[in-house]
Amino acid sequence: MSEQQSEEAVPLDLLDRRVVRRRAISVAIAAVVVGAAIGGIAGLFAGTAGFFVPMTVLALPLLLMAFGEARKTYWLRGSEVAARAFGTRRVDLSRATALDVLITDIRGTRTISLVVTGPPRHRTLNVALAMYAGTGGKELGIYPLRRLADTLAGTGDTRALVLSELIVAQLKAEARGDAAADRPLYRLASAVPGGGVARRVSNTDVAKFVAMLD
Repeated sequence: MSEQQSEEAVPLDLLDRRVVRRRAISVAIAAVVVGAAIGGIAGLFAGTAGFFVPMTVLALPLLLMAFGEARKTYWLRGSEVAARAFGTRRVDLSRATALDVLITDIRGTRTISLVVTGPPRHRTLNVALAMYAGTGGKELGIYPLRRLADTLAGTGDTRALVLSELIVAQLKAEARGDAAADRPLYRLASAVPGGGVARRVSNTDVAKFVAMLD
């Protein structure tokens, strides 16, 4: 890998920015509607102050969350994964203190993510690799996955090497033209029992899963 490639910022956003913005707008609208409804009820008994206080307390946090989600973006530069919303957080994969796979299951949609914690400021970042519903879904692009796999492999960390092998197996499955349901990320996400919003897959279980891949 050339020095120029290693310093290139590679986007790691799973969803298109337009989709993210639409979702954020929906959250913002819901925040205003709910805040106004509760404020209206309170205003009947406490006047103008009774309207604005609940409106502010209920709507403002959701509006801030929506604004942050609309701005949020992830990228990989060199060995650092970074995320920006209101500020920028970075984690150096070469010095990560924790590397985990996280599966979230919300309304039948499962998202498999790489969760990294480490220097320079001991931050934790959650990088979505794929999102599945039914037998289809959305996966991070080939080039970002390739670069992420290369970076993980270059750290020399055993946990990172296993995750790199998992991503490489995903890339091979895509190159073969395997259906989404036959790809490693889908299979790993499906192997985790349902019933919980978020579950971490132990490094041991990920290693066993990778060892069984073709």
